[in-house]
Amino acid sequence: MRKIFAVLLASSLFGGPVAASEQTDVMAAVSQFVDAFNKGDTKAMGTLCGDQTSIIDEFPPHEWHGPDACLQWLADYDTDARKNGITDGLVKMGKPRHLDVTGDRAYVVVPSVYTYKIKGKPMKEAGAMFTVALRKSEGKWRAVGWAWPKP
Repeated sequence: MRKIFAVLLASSLFGGPVAASEQTDVMAAVSQFVDAFNKGDTKAMGTLCGDQTSIIDEFPPHEWHGPDACLQWLADYDTDARKNGITDGLVKMGKPRHLDVTGDRAYVVVPSVYTYKIKGKPMKEAGAMFTVALRKSEGKWRAVGWAWPKP
């Protein structure tokens, strides 16, 4: 009986099943964000970002921050894509290398591959590490910062 009590106490103090559930919820939010990008769903992307978001990416102006950072990033991505003849952008994620949840904050690093076409020619950007910081607000995980390092 003592061992069962100790296990239950440790689980309640250190997260046990709750942490696994939170990790699943965090990865679901990251997956929804990538799916929204893949579909070009600006509305969904906007709802998956926090009130204040910071972004670093490979195309100009290279950094975005503030309440509309995700939507501004997407607009700048579209502008850069049109300028450079980029179409059919698609991100595929691997298994997370890091998935840390501490209270209402999370940190995720996921190996990712970005495929696209430049003027019809298939291209592949393999080896990127999509890195995302999230915060739980009103019961939902939202991206508050992310970076896409060019491999």
